[in-house]
Amino acid sequence: MRVSDLEKTVDFYKEVFGLEVTRRHQSPRGSQLAFLAVPNSDEEIELTYFPGSGPVEVQEDLMHLAFEVEDMNTFADHIKSVGYEFSDGPTESSSGSTFAFVDAPEGYEVEIIQKPK
Repeated sequence: MRVSDLEKTVDFYKEVFGLEVTRRHQSPRGSQLAFLAVPNSDEEIELTYFPGSGPVEVQEDLMHLAFEVEDMNTFADHIKSVGYEFSDGPTESSSGSTFAFVDAPEGYEVEIIQKPK
């Protein structure tokens, strides 16, 4: 994902979702890259900051990530404690899952899902 403020975005994913930076890299053209490991997964998220391209403008509904949580209320308390809040939800689906959204610094929408017990 392209971002306008690499450090602010890295901090968001670390504070809100507990992701860890596994490595940083600068490309030959000057892009700064940060790779974030998703807990309990082999997946990584790559954040890219390229100063020469100007600010990132995220289109509405362009894309979003989703993370599963054990308890939506506990997660809501956690994000409030680090200075964020849900941008939408929580909402219970017809399948019994509960979902909500929080916006990352650039405007990327991140979904939080609690599956039924």
